[in-house]
Amino acid sequence: MKRPKIKILLAAIILAAGNAYAQDPAPGYTYDSSTAASTTNTQSGKVCGVIENGIYSYKGIPYAEAERFELPHAPKAWEGVRSSRYYGPTCPQDFRTGWFSDLGAAYTQWDDGYPGENCLRINIWTPGINDGKKRPVMFWIHGGGFAAGSGQEHPGYDGHNMAAKGDVVFVSINHRLNSLGFLDLSGFGDRYKYTGNLGMLDIVAALEWVKSNISNFGGDPENVTIMGQSGGGGKVSTLYCMKKARGLFDKAIVQSGSMLGCMKKEYSQAIGKRTAEILGFNEDNIDGIKTVPYADLLKANKQATEDVKNEAIKSGKIGVLEGMMFGWQPVVEGDILTAVPFHDGTELLNNDIPMMMGSTLNEFAGYMGGPDVKTWDEAIANAKNTYGEKAEDVIKEYRKAYPNAEPKDFFRLDFVFRPGVIEQADIKANDGGAPVYTYMFNYVAPVLDKIYLAPHCAEIAFAFNNVLKSASMTGATPEGIKLGDEMSDAWLNFARTGNPNSSKLPKWDAYTVNGGAMMVFDAPQCKVVYNLDRKLMETATKAKQK
Repeated sequence: MKRPKIKILLAAIILAAGNAYAQDPAPGYTYDSSTAASTTNTQSGKVCGVIENGIYSYKGIPYAEAERFELPHAPKAWEGVRSSRYYGPTCPQDFRTGWFSDLGAAYTQWDDGYPGENCLRINIWTPGINDGKKRPVMFWIHGGGFAAGSGQEHPGYDGHNMAAKGDVVFVSINHRLNSLGFLDLSGFGDRYKYTGNLGMLDIVAALEWVKSNISNFGGDPENVTIMGQSGGGGKVSTLYCMKKARGLFDKAIVQSGSMLGCMKKEYSQAIGKRTAEILGFNEDNIDGIKTVPYADLLKANKQATEDVKNEAIKSGKIGVLEGMMFGWQPVVEGDILTAVPFHDGTELLNNDIPMMMGSTLNEFAGYMGGPDVKTWDEAIANAKNTYGEKAEDVIKEYRKAYPNAEPKDFFRLDFVFRPGVIEQADIKANDGGAPVYTYMFNYVAPVLDKIYLAPHCAEIAFAFNNVLKSASMTGATPEGIKLGDEMSDAWLNFARTGNPNSSKLPKWDAYTVNGGAMMVFDAPQCKVVYNLDRKLMETATKAKQK
């Protein structure tokens, strides 16, 4: 007899709690998740999403499917309307140890989603569907090297604000990574011929899907800009040099991803064979690797990579620096990739396509910090650990490039990504085709006592007009919001026309080897500099090699 009273009491508590935490919606805010309002077509069937403040979003749409170690192909057709209102599976990957750092987790606020090998999914934000308009398409490829990440892992990846501000269609994807996307088993026969490049072939499949379907989402299949940061920038650079990707994009942006390297077939096949050996497979039973639990596959692949790398370093075939990028990378196998991207003329395939590329001031050096030296003599003494007797020369060039810097700042400057930007921009400019524009992101956001400075990933939220959405990384200050407005304008203009110039920025010249024009994104204002640090990077690189 007491149960009805308990139910009434619980209902009252719930109602009271709801009233206590009720909030009035923002003025003019609208949200429509009805099926009818957002339904449109793809070649595999109808999909529906949600409409938030006039922007349609679709998430987790299958752009392809593939069994383990097999080529991607068109997804199975479905009946009715497929709900595509939330992100699909992310590619299985190693545990993100960054969660053990309170500061790192608070700063980045990753969304790791849920893993599944059926992860070939695409996300779309657009101002309109079925309207016959041809909006520029911005195709985002996530970072995480070729081993980790997803199209949803950072708040800054969200495409809503770019679609709303620029009247563009913003796209992001998931694809196969690590052992699933870049484990080369080609040594076991033709049926495994392309396993070392499956992750890249997934991205090509996604671009083909865009070519065939994006017009239903209000996009122009003849105006597609591929963009990527870190490993995503490496993927953009690789796509630029792949025959299979020719004709699927029209502009390219590389953000902190000018790391122009690949796996040699000699090593990638050795890793594949060693992985199989650890798992107990050989030429006779290799197909069993398709059903090995993912965790076991990953563990064996990691061990095999270390074995092959250590042997190569010990024999003197590769250096320690080359070993840092050893393992999960695209493979130069003569078909999908004929040579290392942006070497041996591979980039001439897309000489008519403009590029934009850059890096952040501090990249990973911002996360690692450095010695708190007080004088330049102390800086030289510490720099000898890296540059030996050339340390004084390197510091001298640093002080020319950055005359207002303090001694400790030298150890927080990026010397890893920046030389790659110069190298890639030089190659592109010397080819004499479509222009290339370069930038550096220098803004130090007022978060976490500024301990990370202007680090790896910091520019993404600004470039995509997500300064408020990514407040944990940006600080969401008025000057940061202004910088985000300026940067996102540049990205949008480049996607429209191949030229990033806007009325909100100083004149941004195309890059030449002699001129070295580079936009410095910073607050309170941005500026253009010329050959800021070429001599510094050349001096530091040569000193390291010796």
